[in-house]
Amino acid sequence: MDNVSVVRIFTLSGINETMNYRLTIFSLTLLYYCVILFVNISLIIIIILDENLHEPMYILLCSFCINGLYGTTGFFPKFLLDLLSSSQEISYGGCLFQAFNMYSFACSDLSILAVMAYDRYLAICRPLHYHSLMTKRRLSQLVCFSWFTPFCIFSINVLLTSRLRLCGTNIQRLFCVNWVIVKLACPGTDTSPNSVIAYVTIFIYVSHGSFIIWTYMHLIKKCVRSKEDRVKFMQTCVPHIISLITFLVVIVFDLMYMRFGSRDLPQSLQNFIAIEFLLIPPIMNPLIYGFKLTKIRNRILGLVYIKGK
Repeated sequence: MDNVSVVRIFTLSGINETMNYRLTIFSLTLLYYCVILFVNISLIIIIILDENLHEPMYILLCSFCINGLYGTTGFFPKFLLDLLSSSQEISYGGCLFQAFNMYSFACSDLSILAVMAYDRYLAICRPLHYHSLMTKRRLSQLVCFSWFTPFCIFSINVLLTSRLRLCGTNIQRLFCVNWVIVKLACPGTDTSPNSVIAYVTIFIYVSHGSFIIWTYMHLIKKCVRSKEDRVKFMQTCVPHIISLITFLVVIVFDLMYMRFGSRDLPQSLQNFIAIEFLLIPPIMNPLIYGFKLTKIRNRILGLVYIKGK
């Protein structure tokens, strides 16, 4: 039993300073979460029902929206309940699951962006071979890769964390984070396997980011030579780049703060920094793609026009 945690309940103390405004925060959070659900589910339904949108780029966008729903559902319902509760507690198993949910959501986003970059590379740089290379089978394999790779990696992370003997129960955040749980390990507990898998994970997803940058460098070089390619790039690649920049900025900022940030900052600012990757990308991505991609924009405008009649 020495290597098994005796902790059964964690306390999420990040919410403490906001309790005086909890009804206001609850109302705004509920409204914001409903908007996230509406825009993502609407885009998913439009893509599923319209056969003209059954193309790789739109199927990947659908996967993107599903992942946004997966990540936000792992946080917002629990946070809303905490705002209405006098004690902000979470079970040991629930905490590990939430940590798994947060990490796998963020890394699935990056994996999907990498697959999108590959799809755009084939469409613009190798248009004659696009349909032979991006077959339904290949697309299915890439979608599975973007989901199962982070799921497998973070299953290992969580399993390694679950073997630790913990001597603390207080998590100074709004949700559970794997690295914060590891830091609650008792003195003398060997956490080196957790550090090793953390660095392996960082290497894998830095490689994803490097692949995306390399791909877009080739796309830009290709597109400056042709007006037609520039138009295609502006229509289909700009949303990807905006999503990528948004994602990288919020994730890197959060990781840097988690490792090196000052605890002297107001708790409310710490909370915003911690959850911005759950606030910005899940609502910004469907809006960007909805307005920028011509087929989806026309489909939305068509639906609005029909209802207006």
